[in-house]
Amino acid sequence: MQPVTRDDFRNAMASLGAAVNIVTTDGPFGRAGFTASAVCSVTDTPPTLLVCVNRSTSVHGAVSKNGVLCVNTLSARDKHLSQMFGAKVPMIERFAATSWTTLRTGAPVLKGAVVSFDCHVVRVQEVGTHDVLFCEIAAIARDENAEAALLYYNRQYHEVGRVVAVPGLDIEFIDWQ
Repeated sequence: MQPVTRDDFRNAMASLGAAVNIVTTDGPFGRAGFTASAVCSVTDTPPTLLVCVNRSTSVHGAVSKNGVLCVNTLSARDKHLSQMFGAKVPMIERFAATSWTTLRTGAPVLKGAVVSFDCHVVRVQEVGTHDVLFCEIAAIARDENAEAALLYYNRQYHEVGRVVAVPGLDIEFIDWQ
C-alpha cells in the first residue's frame, strides 16, 4: 500500500466541511489575525478549543506569544473578511475593514460574528508544520440574530443555517445552500 501523500491528504480534507473563523490576538507581541478552519472543541470541562496555526506564517509569533486569542466564527455576509484575513493584506488594513470590541482577554472580538470564543492559550503542541494551541475559553459572545454561518467545503464557501419561510405554509425549513 502506498503512503498517503500531502496532495492525497489535502484533497481528502477538501471533503471535510468546516466553519470559517477569523482568529485574532492582541498584546505585547502585536495585533494579528488570520482565517482558520482548523478549529474544534476539545472538552467542556473546562471549556476548551484547539486552534492550529502554521509556524511559517507572519501571524504565528503574535498568536503564540501573546497567550490570548479569539476565535470569531463568520456569518455568510463576512466572506470578504475571510478572504482578506487569509491573504497577504497588511494587519492594519485587515482590522480597519470592520468593527471590533473586546471581552476578557483583550483579543479582538468581531462585532456581528456568529459566535466569538475569547480564550487563554494554556498549552501548545508542535505537530509537523503547525502548532496546535489548546485554548481555554474565558468568555463567549453570540449573535442570536445571525442568519447564516459561513462554511468551507470542497474548496468553496457555502452558506448554511438560514431559516426560510415557505409562503402559504405554516412551516419553516433550513436552507442548506
